[in-house]
Amino acid sequence: MTPTVPPFRLLPGAAGSPVLLHVPHSSRTVPRDVRAGILLGDAELERELDHITDAHTAEIAERAAALAGVRPWRFVNRLSRLVVDPERFPDEREEMTAAGMGAVYTRTTHRGELRPADTDPEPLLARYFRPYARAMTEAVAGRLAATGRAVVIDVHSYPAAPLPYELHGTGPRPPVCLGTDAFHTPPELTEAARAAFAGCGETGLDSPFAGTYVPLEFYGRDARVSALMVEIRRDTYMTEPGGPAGPGLDRLAAALAALVDTV
Repeated sequence: MTPTVPPFRLLPGAAGSPVLLHVPHSSRTVPRDVRAGILLGDAELERELDHITDAHTAEIAERAAALAGVRPWRFVNRLSRLVVDPERFPDEREEMTAAGMGAVYTRTTHRGELRPADTDPEPLLARYFRPYARAMTEAVAGRLAATGRAVVIDVHSYPAAPLPYELHGTGPRPPVCLGTDAFHTPPELTEAARAAFAGCGETGLDSPFAGTYVPLEFYGRDARVSALMVEIRRDTYMTEPGGPAGPGLDRLAAALAALVDTV
């Protein structure tokens, strides 16, 4: 990746739309200097990217935006989560740090060594994590200023079978998992999502992944910011791991567009 290409991108929607589709984990791109700090060989790294990347979620969001009656805004991470994971807490609040997968990962999906355990995360946090967080904060603030509210819909995917890194992998794995937050996810948003994705199979709540992303400036403070995580089981729309998308992608994009139009 060249310096002229930003590591993330805000794609404008309609001026009156409060909705921001957030796509944090769809990219496989690892800049060369960051790659140098990763211990995996090239083939091992490609396999790890197959497992850790939420493949085709940027395309799902793009198609949903085109289908929606009022075009939502989109914030898309253009770097792999192996660079930094922008959805992690950068401090002791992050439970995944215990698994070596805090904001800067040191372990792989199969609990192997990704980076040395004593890796200093600060250079990557300063270069990538904090600018991303600032930009997302500004994007949400822009929707608040324009419409008086913001609705962050976090677009993710997850594997059909649990991977060893998962802390809560023994629970249900429905075709669509909705991650909620007690403060930022009102019941009507959850119900709207259940209705929109009804044609895509069963929807479940907070299993195997829970919670949703809200920039820390608003987190737990500003009820005008509502948020929901949409976790799509990968076998419903693609060949696992890391394979091509199938016909399920169009159905999911239409469902996401229906949710956008409802909220």
